[in-house]
Amino acid sequence: MPITDPELMKIVEARVLNKMVCRRCGALNPPGAKKCRRCGSKDLRPKKKRLGGRR
Repeated sequence: MPITDPELMKIVEARVLNKMVCRRCGALNPPGAKKCRRCGSKDLRPKKKRLGGRR
């Protein structure tokens, strides 16, 4: 079920998509993280911002 409400979309982006992912262990970290909370690696990337089905 797609999200059409713009206010709900902002909440979803802030809570679900606004994260950093460790390239070494795959852990989710806060958006402002400099190091991974699990393994300590500095190799972080932003989570992909795609909503919807897996295609």
